[in-house]
Amino acid sequence: MHSKSRSDSPNSSSESPTELEKPLPLGDHRKDHQASRSFRHIFQRRRIDLDSIATQPSVFDDPVTLEVYRPPPEYENTHRFDPDARWTWREEKKLVRKIDTRIMIWAGVMFFALDLDRTNISQANTDNFLRDLHLTTNDFNLGNTLYRLSFLIAELPSQLISKRVGPDVWVPTQITLWSIVALSQYWLSDRRSFLATRFILGFLEGGFIPDVVLYLSYFYTKRELPIRLAWFWVSNYITVMVSAFLATGILSLRSGDRAGWRYLFLIEGLITLAVGIVSYFLMPPGPTQTKAWFRPKGWFTEREEVIMVNRVLRDDPTKSDMHNREGLTIRMIWSAVCDWRMWPIYVLGITHMIPVGPPQTYLTLSLKNLGFTTTQSNLLTLPSTICGLLTLLLTSYLAEIVHSRVGACLVLQIWALPLLIVLRSFGRSTNQWDYFAVVTLITGFPYVNPIQMAWASRNSGSVRTRTISASIYNMFLQAGAIVYANIYRADDAVSNKRGNLILIIVCSANFIIYMSTYFFYRGINRHREQQWNKMTVTERETYLETTKDLGNERLDFRFAY
Repeated sequence: MHSKSRSDSPNSSSESPTELEKPLPLGDHRKDHQASRSFRHIFQRRRIDLDSIATQPSVFDDPVTLEVYRPPPEYENTHRFDPDARWTWREEKKLVRKIDTRIMIWAGVMFFALDLDRTNISQANTDNFLRDLHLTTNDFNLGNTLYRLSFLIAELPSQLISKRVGPDVWVPTQITLWSIVALSQYWLSDRRSFLATRFILGFLEGGFIPDVVLYLSYFYTKRELPIRLAWFWVSNYITVMVSAFLATGILSLRSGDRAGWRYLFLIEGLITLAVGIVSYFLMPPGPTQTKAWFRPKGWFTEREEVIMVNRVLRDDPTKSDMHNREGLTIRMIWSAVCDWRMWPIYVLGITHMIPVGPPQTYLTLSLKNLGFTTTQSNLLTLPSTICGLLTLLLTSYLAEIVHSRVGACLVLQIWALPLLIVLRSFGRSTNQWDYFAVVTLITGFPYVNPIQMAWASRNSGSVRTRTISASIYNMFLQAGAIVYANIYRADDAVSNKRGNLILIIVCSANFIIYMSTYFFYRGINRHREQQWNKMTVTERETYLETTKDLGNERLDFRFAY
């Protein structure tokens, strides 16, 4: 096991030999809960002495709990674990910036590749895609349903493979495989080939997001991950903006019987293929495994690896539960599925996007039907994309500032409800620019899915449950997408009055679901707090040493809400 050298300790030369044997004092505890702070103080940045100790208090500071939570020998980062390690805020902030540069940016590039291949169907729609393949709106809905269904089916199998071989191997393989299917859409000929490629594409892309979320959790703390996931989803909006400009140029390549949308699938598929191949070289297995034959020195120094490993484990000791190449058993999977404490978040995974899903899916097609040209329809998606990007970041930071997942996630429903009521009031005589303004605001909604995915990860309580819960949550998310892909129907296509009424009802119901979730988790926490406070110090130590409770079952675990 690595031991911290004396030269790593600030002011070590002024201390006596006896003092050097003792661990340095810990840094000030960074409290997550900020409800007691005044509104004015919420927006004031805390001043930190960059040369002060950043190491946070944890279970590793108590000799009893140290042995309970000590990383096992098979954990890939055990050799860098050191309960006496200390580092400064200057070192930690510099290291986090380095992780952002090395790990986070490429994660965003890979997500860009995913969205490029799964959303270019919207741009294809503006180039007579449905007419060229003799498809109806219902055929298009069926294609989207099959895509979502296969995406959903692939979630758990993908996570199982990823956990066994490692995200650094499986994720690049996924990207490479689906890019081949994506570029093969150049040769689509009829309804059958359209439905087949949508199903295969969804199956190969399924599991990508929870795979990457689990991978990022190796490098970031619970406090850092939600914000990084928000920036991760920023690449989604960047994809929309970039693809709109790409589509404007590529769709003009229509020549003879070869439509522009065929070149769109081909060229963007080749871009994704390049990302997949490069990803094999830019995804190290973990914080202490960045060295390779093509990168002999690795990305991080030994000192940086010590800081990375210990700051993450101090934040969440359960991250050492499993090796990053350790597979999951059927029993583990079934136990995670039966974890009723996670069910409220899964239900929200289904319902929270339904109010804004259909307007977003049909945005380009709706603009085309209003009389805008192909180029105008693609470029007119940019305002809603910029709006969505800004609201995504604002709500993600809001969730951390007020420390309320429910409060931040409710912003989406508050945003959507009045706009959906206005949208339903529109008729055939509505000015196209009035429709554009309202639908732009609806589709520029604050995307709270990163908050909810980090919420699911946080409330899982261990690596084994986190791996499964991420997949289950995303499965429910895709189930919700299947639902909203069939709300706008061909017999209601002129004004979508019936469809928009359904969206209003679901949006209203979501308020009740969110508040029920809030009281559900608060009730569990209060009950556990009462039980814990009744126990003596000896009883608590006995519980920690002997309990068979795992993850969020533990009496000392508290849920975020």
